Formats: sequence, structure tokens, C-alpha cells
Amino acid sequence: MKKNWPGRGLIWGFLVLLAIICLASMRGSDLGSPGALLNYLGRVTGILGLAMLLLAAALIARVPGFDRHFGGLTKLWKTHHFLGAGALLLLMAHPVLLALGAAETSLSAALSTLFPPLSNIGTWLGWGALLFMMVFLAPSFSFFGQPEYQRWKWIHRLAGPAVILSLAHILYFGRTLTAGLDMALWVVLALLAVGAVVWRLILSGRMGSLRFEVAEVASVANNLVELSLKPAGRRKLNYQAGQFVYLTPYDKSLDAGYGEEHPYTISSSPTEDRLRIAIKDLGDASRAIRTIQPGSRVHIEGPYGDFFPSDPDKGDQPAPPELWVAGGIGITPFLGRARHLAATGQSLDICLVYCVQDEARARFLKELESLAEQIPGMKLITHYFYREGPLDGEFLARHCPELDQRSVYICGPLPLTDLAKNLVINAGVRRKDIHTEEFELL
Repeated sequence: MKKNWPGRGLIWGFLVLLAIICLASMRGSDLGSPGALLNYLGRVTGILGLAMLLLAAALIARVPGFDRHFGGLTKLWKTHHFLGAGALLLLMAHPVLLALGAAETSLSAALSTLFPPLSNIGTWLGWGALLFMMVFLAPSFSFFGQPEYQRWKWIHRLAGPAVILSLAHILYFGRTLTAGLDMALWVVLALLAVGAVVWRLILSGRMGSLRFEVAEVASVANNLVELSLKPAGRRKLNYQAGQFVYLTPYDKSLDAGYGEEHPYTISSSPTEDRLRIAIKDLGDASRAIRTIQPGSRVHIEGPYGDFFPSDPDKGDQPAPPELWVAGGIGITPFLGRARHLAATGQSLDICLVYCVQDEARARFLKELESLAEQIPGMKLITHYFYREGPLDGEFLARHCPELDQRSVYICGPLPLTDLAKNLVINAGVRRKDIHTEEFELL
């Protein structure tokens, strides 16, 4: 069944409407010269840029469940990144267009527009906001390489001062829209942005997180553990198979990661009393957490994600057949769902293609084989890269009949995700029937 994600549509619809309102307000302006037109466009880019910045800030709230309106948290972050990048580009164009408009009068007027006397507080507030934006947004662009996760999070705290200075700047100069509309626009967007920041930085740790205790640490391989957690408070985590959480460990014996939150996929079934999370060594924090001690306290925030549909036996129509393509630690959401299907006695036509380099890296393989025997309609195929080369269309067609009739779920490294998407599209699968979980959260 096709999923509806209204969140992005509402945001783009709002921005289009705001752009139309800005253009409509041109009718009452004197735009008889190129300089006047450039000046007006400079003001419009400022309005749209600040609106995008405030909307991007509003999306950081990370309230569990809200991300499903965007197709999951990873897709919500993509919207957030796009808004942030668009805001930076528009707000960089804003002073340039204003200066070009003033250049029609004289070069000194253009320079004065960009760099007025220090007594012109409004303009310098704008420059301060833009400087903060350039510092905290630059690491998000791939041009600068992949940022270190915790450093990236700390740098993003500059978003707060950037938003405050931007709002102060527009209060000095806001004159493009009518007074009532201008005030309503910035009050509403500011409340959304400030509310999201307050929730994220102050309230979420107290109201949005759940306390758990490490009950068991199972070593799956030398670089992979599965934590078993039991609730340490009254509230339990309600989740669907295949979702993920942010986990914050509080074991002072850890070499790294104490008090740091990181996203990990839930590997247990929602029917289980304990929460299981599989963690692979992918950095200092995930490497250190392999030594976490039973009895240690952890905080869980979530759940997030919108990868799988609801349980097939809860729909009005039979669930369509599915193809699962997993690579590496990307097997985790499929493991959680397979455990859930087996625990609830559900049947489903599933073809799971598990892509690994060799037999030694096929984590959870024996359990998956057992689950495939328990779930009517499930078939497990293992693809070994070193033996068979890259995954190809012939392999999928040979092992997974009627491929074009299936809903496809892909989770793994980005190269495998891109390859699998292209293969199933070439096989006739509709794009709306392809679901991915990339875990690109920066």
C-alpha cells in the first residue's frame, strides 16, 4: 500500500504560497528601474531564506512519531538539510542583491549597503546571523567531507544565535509584506523554531526519553554485539518492527561515548519484554559500547522510522509480496521484523536477499535460516560478494520470481542501496514501491 507523507508537501506548499504573496506585493511597489527590482528581489530572498531557516529549525524537535509524516526520520532530515542549504544560499544572495540594487545610484551606495557605519545595528545583526549560518551549515555540505558526529552536533548549536540575530535583523528592516501579515508570519515561525529548540535541548531529555537497564550483552561477532535492555521506569517503549532509537549510555567505565546519543536499529520484536539493539563497531562510541556492563543505565529516545508497513494481518487487503535486500548491519531491521512475524504467527511472501562479503560476515545467519522455516512464505537467499561478484539483475530474477509485483525494502551501505534500487527499477518495480533506510542522519 502506498504511504502518504504530507509533511514535505505542507512545507513546500507554504513556501510556494509565501513566494506568491511576496511577488503579489510587488504590484504596489515602484519597480521602474533595474536597481529597484534588484532591491526588491533582495528583500524577497531575505524573507524566503529566513522562513526556510526557521522551518529547518522547527524540524529538529525529533518528537517520536512526527517523523512518520515525512516517511521516517532519515527523510525528515533530508528535508531539514534541503531547507538549511536553501536558506544559506538565499540569505547569501540577500545582501548581494541589495548592494547591486544600490549600485545603480553609486558604488559608494553599494558599499554602504553592505558595510554601513557600526551605528547601523540592523545590518550588522544580519551579518552576524549570516556568519553563524556559514559556520554551522558548512560542515553539512559534502564538499567539506563527512563531519565527525559529535563535533557536528556541537557546531549546530550556533543555529540558535543565528535564528535570534536573523529575527532581530528582520524586525529592523521588514517592510516588504503588509504589517499584519509580516508580524503574524514571523511570530508563528519563531514560535515553531523556538519551541523545537526548547524541546530538543531542554525538555526531551526529561520528558521524551525512557530509562532502561542493560540486562545482557551478547557477542554476535568480534565487532558486533546485541544489547538486551529491560525497562527501569514505569513507561515502556511502544514501537514497530524495524524502527530505530537514539541510545545514550551512562557507564563510566566506557572508553568513549559516555552520555552521547547515537542512533541504533531495534532488532527485537515488539512482542518481547526486553528491547534488543544490535550495534556494530563503526566508530569510537559503538566500539566502546561492546564493553558496557550489565546493570548499566541507558536512556532511549524514540522510536523513529517508517520503513515497514503495518502488520500484514491488520490490513483490509492481503499484503503484497515483498523483496528484502540487506547488506551488512543493514540486516538489523529485517531481523526485527522476521522475529516479529514468527512471534505472531503471521505468514507473508518474502524473499530476503542477504548480501555479505563472505560466510564469516553473515551475522545472524543461523537464526535467519530458522526464522525462514517458521514463517510461511519466507525464503532466505545469501549473496556472497567475494564468490559471486556484485549483486545483479540475473541473480534477483533467478531467486525471486515475479519481482515486478513485489514491494521492495532495502537497507545497507549506500553503494548497495543505490545498486539494488537501480536493479529493481530495471526489473519493472515502481519507484513508489521501493522503500529504503539509509541512516544518513547528518
